[in-house]
Amino acid sequence: MKTFFSAALAASLVLGGAATAQDYAGHLKARQGQFRILAINLGILGSIAKGETAYDEATAGAAAQSIKAVTMINQAPLWPEGSDNMSIDGTRGQPSIWDDFADFESKWSALGTAADAMVVAAAEGQGAIGPALGQLGGACKACHEKHRAPEN
Repeated sequence: MKTFFSAALAASLVLGGAATAQDYAGHLKARQGQFRILAINLGILGSIAKGETAYDEATAGAAAQSIKAVTMINQAPLWPEGSDNMSIDGTRGQPSIWDDFADFESKWSALGTAADAMVVAAAEGQGAIGPALGQLGGACKACHEKHRAPEN
């Protein structure tokens, strides 16, 4: 009986580790997915700001609202400690995220504030979109400079 429990404990430790790695893969996909949604909608707004796409309030508004919706996602569950670029493959998230998670959350909040401004700008016309994109870009850059590793 003692051997059975020892074997069961060993198996749970091995399988538990596999489950954790799998959980990180799901978290990684989720957080990368939200950034893809941001990129797609920033592209729509960028095209409007440059005049490559005609301004349409409904299109601009939908893109801005999508960006705002992403910024409202609670980030803590998507960034479990140990899912940084030094621990797993496929991410550029640096350990600094967990070393100063309050700073990371503050930068995510600043992105939300910039998204609020974009929602307003999208309703004001093409001329308002460019400056609002600058605010969004600045919020992205502030986080990337501190918490994202450069591309290889």
